[in-house]
Amino acid sequence: MKSGFTVIIGRPNVGKSTLLNCILGQKIVIATDKAQTTRKRIKGIYTSEEGQIVFVDTPGVHKPLNKLGEFLLDESKLAVPDADLIIFLVDGSEPAGKGDKWIAKNLLQTDIPILIVMNKVDKLKNLGKVEENLLSYKTLFEKNYPVVRISAKTGRNIDTLMKNIFKNLPEGDLLYPEDIVTEESMRDVTEEIVREKILLNTSDEIPHSVAVKIENYTESEDIDRIYATIFCETKSQKGILIGKGGNLLKKIGMEARMELEKIVEKKVFLGLEVKVEKDWRKKQNMLKQFGYEQEK
Repeated sequence: MKSGFTVIIGRPNVGKSTLLNCILGQKIVIATDKAQTTRKRIKGIYTSEEGQIVFVDTPGVHKPLNKLGEFLLDESKLAVPDADLIIFLVDGSEPAGKGDKWIAKNLLQTDIPILIVMNKVDKLKNLGKVEENLLSYKTLFEKNYPVVRISAKTGRNIDTLMKNIFKNLPEGDLLYPEDIVTEESMRDVTEEIVREKILLNTSDEIPHSVAVKIENYTESEDIDRIYATIFCETKSQKGILIGKGGNLLKKIGMEARMELEKIVEKKVFLGLEVKVEKDWRKKQNMLKQFGYEQEK
């Protein structure tokens, strides 16, 4: 039996969270087409007869512009040293860009085995172009790392990817009970789902300037009662989030509640309010309050 940690690294929007959800066969991390969708390292645990893979999904790597950006970069950096295998996930529909080069140079100069995984190859019909893109990623490294081409969206070649991952993991017993899929608590899951609905229903600067904090989560046999606060940075952002007659906030709450009810398999009451916390992304104490602080 094999078991170990596999870290998924890549620039924003290459499909890291979509890939993890696809492998696990259920949604444990939120996935949208907006940068900074993933803000924290999240573990997803895959168990089969072959063994156990503990996947670590990381925020998309980009140049930090504030304290929150520094936290996101550190989350990715801290995940690398403990890995048994690194998946360098790239957008195979385009050649390597500046972000990919930066990651290869600054995060992936390591003795840990690396698997280059080309996602979104289903976007290209021209095989010659796929080969050109592949070469641009391989030349980022002095070592000749293996490559797997996949589509996280359709599930294409995921079985090949899994075989390659297990091939690189050490022999060992299960690290987690076989029925565990994630370490995340329902409070964490709720915060992320509310934030996902905000990301999907807003545009421009709003998605990046929002944090969600669960104020109270009470479970009972027939209903979970949850009260959460959405923090933004300006009064105008608060107005947008609430919407005309409170319509947008109601829509966000309804979509989040419906998804949560599927997860907990019972009724959910979700109370949302919006507060302004000016420039919270630049304040260390606020980042700590929202859980954006590295574990010591």
